[in-house]
Amino acid sequence: MSLTLRVLAPDQSVFDGVADEVILPSASGQVGILPGHVTMLAALEAGVMRLRAAGEWTSIALLGGFAEVEADQVTVLVNGAELGSKIDPAAAQAELEAAQQAVAAFEGKPSSTEKLKAGQALARARARSQASSSS
Repeated sequence: MSLTLRVLAPDQSVFDGVADEVILPSASGQVGILPGHVTMLAALEAGVMRLRAAGEWTSIALLGGFAEVEADQVTVLVNGAELGSKIDPAAAQAELEAAQQAVAAFEGKPSSTEKLKAGQALARARARSQASSSS
């Protein structure tokens, strides 16, 4: 038995195929999906989705969205996604370090739009860096 998996971003279909196992970065923590999983709808945070197909693991950086599981079909609708194998690890690490510095600059300051954007950029950079290093 396997799962039918579709990962869709507004500008592209990132993955459309079968998987034996899927691990999602949900808002409540990592969620593992295997064939026969109960019907579920989950909010996803920026993070790394992992899927196992034919014994090989693939990482995909997700930028938040939703996942629906129903009858061995997993549909992941996200704001953005990138296959870890297509991310340059050095560039992702540099982006992560820059984002960490940007967030540190707002430490102790009141909330603002810029502080929120810096936090979102850090989550995106962290997901890209993790996906690139685990592919």
